[in-house]
Amino acid sequence: MRTDRALLRDSLFAAALAAASVALSAAGGHGGPGEAALLVLACAPVAARRRRPLAALCLAQLPIVLLGALDSDPGLAGLAGLILLYTVAAHRGLAIALAGLSVATIGYFTSASLSASSMMWTSHALTTLVGVAVWGTGRSVRLRRAYLEELKDRAARLERARDADTRAARAEERSRIARELHDVVAHHVSVMTVQAAAARKVLTANPDLAGEALTAIEETGRMAMNEMRNIVGVLRTDSPSGPPERGPQPGLRDLPALVDQMREAGLPIELEVEGASAVPAGLDLAAYRLVQEGLTNSLRHAGPGARARVSVRQAPRELTLLVEDDGKGSSAEQADRTGHGLVGIRERVALYGGILRVGPRSGGGFEVRATFPLKDG
Repeated sequence: MRTDRALLRDSLFAAALAAASVALSAAGGHGGPGEAALLVLACAPVAARRRRPLAALCLAQLPIVLLGALDSDPGLAGLAGLILLYTVAAHRGLAIALAGLSVATIGYFTSASLSASSMMWTSHALTTLVGVAVWGTGRSVRLRRAYLEELKDRAARLERARDADTRAARAEERSRIARELHDVVAHHVSVMTVQAAAARKVLTANPDLAGEALTAIEETGRMAMNEMRNIVGVLRTDSPSGPPERGPQPGLRDLPALVDQMREAGLPIELEVEGASAVPAGLDLAAYRLVQEGLTNSLRHAGPGARARVSVRQAPRELTLLVEDDGKGSSAEQADRTGHGLVGIRERVALYGGILRVGPRSGGGFEVRATFPLKDG
């Protein structure tokens, strides 16, 4: 539809240009039918300037040359030639634009050489300068149009890249929150399950011991709720009442409290810490979660009478963590040790460029060993 409207406008413009040329020629006393026909033929190609600009320019040159041979003033037919020259330069590539400039130049000088009337060289130079200026204007318009299109395309690519980055960041944030929720829920629920089982067994024979177990379950539940509030609070930073209050994330400094909690749940643990000092906050949390998941794994699957050992060694350039047990759990329990929690641990270790080994020990039991690189200083 847009192309049809453009063709209609160009056709009306060509007709008006032809009528004005014939009228001016008649007013100047050059109103012969042959001359009028040549003027119409010189202006008619303007109607096809958008579809075939170079072909239209070539067609317009023939009647202009014949008008020069008849020593007739082309009048507005020369304007039609300039319009076609501009169209070729503004809507076609450089090669075709140069071809159009050559056709217009050859047509002009051929017409001038066939004309019986002589013109001063300054007139030819001025006409040539006008033609080159029109051609240059067309090229400038084309280059600017191409530049604007490139800017639009670049902006669209940047927008798509920004959307992709946003989606990736959201996916990573969801994955991080899922890891945190799993670590908190799995650990505390496992401790509460073991303590509840112990309370049930001694409820009749030793009510005081059962009460202590229930108290531990209550404290563990409250700890789980506090940690979950800290995690979920990240999602509510746009609350009208301001950002939520969040406590510090756990780290290696909290390992003694974690070990005591697991001991109360019935898992004997030996803790060894050598040279542990300040480490980056993100790595500190990842190390804590690794130990927490390893001990939770041992509590759930190592079996009765199992003992665990936690070793933390910090060298100048690496941090090594080891969580192992001597459990003899059933084969089904041993196979179930590589669940979602250890998948999250693998993601944490990979995030900080560490090396992780998870699997059975040669002498029985299970181990989780990770080595994290540390920057100098």
